[in-house]
Amino acid sequence: MKWLKKLVGKDPALKDRDPNQSNAYDRIGGEKVIRAIAHQFYAQMQHNEATQELLAIHRAPIEESEQKLFEFLSGWLGGPQLYQQKHGHPALRARHMPFKVDEAMRDQWLLCMKAAIEMEVTEPQHQQAIYSAIATLADHMRNQ
Repeated sequence: MKWLKKLVGKDPALKDRDPNQSNAYDRIGGEKVIRAIAHQFYAQMQHNEATQELLAIHRAPIEESEQKLFEFLSGWLGGPQLYQQKHGHPALRARHMPFKVDEAMRDQWLLCMKAAIEMEVTEPQHQQAIYSAIATLADHMRNQ
């Protein structure tokens, strides 16, 4: 653990991580897998007929939203706090207030996220744990 503590002290991207905490970020494969989840999430949204209403509320270019999702998921899953470093506290509910987030929107979002997680996370127990936690978060985003 001492080597990790030294690394955290030298790398500003890792400074907000607890070197003693095991986390989903590390367990599922780190940056590569988190980036793949974010990419697959938006690919699902763009190609699924059932999620076109959700896609319509995302500003172009979609790559910007994909990058922000990657940054958020990095910190949320226990990795570097990229979103917070660039944009401040996520304040997710406040950031989503301008949009109608009802059960249908939540379900469309979760449909895309479930597919992305299942495609990119190899271990079924990790898929389930992440999906369960993100489903709770998605439900909290409802404002209608």
